[in-house]
Amino acid sequence: MGGQDPRRGGPPGTTDTAGTPPAAETDTAGTPKLVGVVWGLLILNTLGSAGAKTVVPLPRSLIQLVTMGALVAAFTLALALNLRLRIRPSAFLLLLTLLLVPSLISSLQLQSGFGALFRCARLALFVSTLWLLSRWWDGGPTFVRHHIRMYFAVLGSVAAGAMISPGAAMPETYGGRLVGALWPLTPPQIGQYAAVIIGLTVLLVLGRRTDRTSAAVIIVPSLVLLALTHTRTATLGLLIGLALAIGSLVLTSAAARRFFTWAVLIAAVAAVGFASALRAWFLRGQSQENLSSLTGRAKVWDALLAAPRSTAEQMFGVGLGDKSFGGLPIDNSWLAVYHEQGWTGVTLVATILVVLGGVALLRPPSLARACALFLISYCAIASYTEAGLGDASPYLLHLAVAASLLAAPATAPPLPPPAVPRRRVPRWAQERR
Repeated sequence: MGGQDPRRGGPPGTTDTAGTPPAAETDTAGTPKLVGVVWGLLILNTLGSAGAKTVVPLPRSLIQLVTMGALVAAFTLALALNLRLRIRPSAFLLLLTLLLVPSLISSLQLQSGFGALFRCARLALFVSTLWLLSRWWDGGPTFVRHHIRMYFAVLGSVAAGAMISPGAAMPETYGGRLVGALWPLTPPQIGQYAAVIIGLTVLLVLGRRTDRTSAAVIIVPSLVLLALTHTRTATLGLLIGLALAIGSLVLTSAAARRFFTWAVLIAAVAAVGFASALRAWFLRGQSQENLSSLTGRAKVWDALLAAPRSTAEQMFGVGLGDKSFGGLPIDNSWLAVYHEQGWTGVTLVATILVVLGGVALLRPPSLARACALFLISYCAIASYTEAGLGDASPYLLHLAVAASLLAAPATAPPLPPPAVPRRRVPRWAQERR
């Protein structure tokens, strides 16, 4: 009632000396709950504006307004939560910041139009928001939980669209694959989101950070949506990423050993008993020739590599664009980065993956290390047939979660030694001296 708050030693409703919101507004790990809102806004920004036709037609300009508004709101809210601009040292964020240099140099040439400068500003705001959030990167599962919740909400919208309009959710133009009917999402996007949250949830169960019932609520519907997308890259990324992550826990976790054993047995039975069905799902009705050319991607890649380039374009690229060449999607992170940010960008992106992977391998076995290995390996695998490592995208958010898991816990500053009270000397004793 007007006194000091005994929990923090200050007036009620104020922040502590580090600028942290009151305890009622923080989660169990001491991270403000609004950080989850910021993360959700970043995810909304990376959903994109291109995809299948939705049940209610949404103008692309409106979608872009929503996504860019989400990024501005995320930066503003993150700045409000971290007014003192306290950040954690991060090689990952430093390399992302350096990636802005070739992006800006090439975009200033305006070969990709004024949109390139707009995309540079977006990337700068995106990276700045991650810097502001790095204050709460402490090696804990906080951002993993935010990641799972937000992408599960996105998948919920996909499932709702499929129930409202099955025809719009599985159109013939996409070969009957699942798309977003409420928000324009492509099958690879949906497959990516489903695969990532399935892998992270499995690891949380093995690490006893969540119960099996809650995990089943997330894993089962996500597996159904992943199967309906017929996304081969996401499926392979999930399987290989989980194998590497669980393999890192086998020596220290009995639950991981049991899961790995059962997974191998089930995979063997499935490979024998359902070989024809799995092959049909994998081929998606495509011919062997179409599959060998990666659904036409190889033709775009060959044309991109054969195109003449000046020395400046080879070093810094042609500027940030829509990840396409000749009007066709590039669908390869390395070639997209080479096209837009040159060899400088390719070197920086490769360094990001090498640094994160190296740090993860040097850490002792733990749940945080396993989750980080899963995310890093998934992004590395998906980079072959998906673009996004050189620009604001879900893949950079996956790697940001990995970086938060690999961050060392913040150590509290040592308390000052207690003051020794001075002995009071009587006045008569002072006069005798």
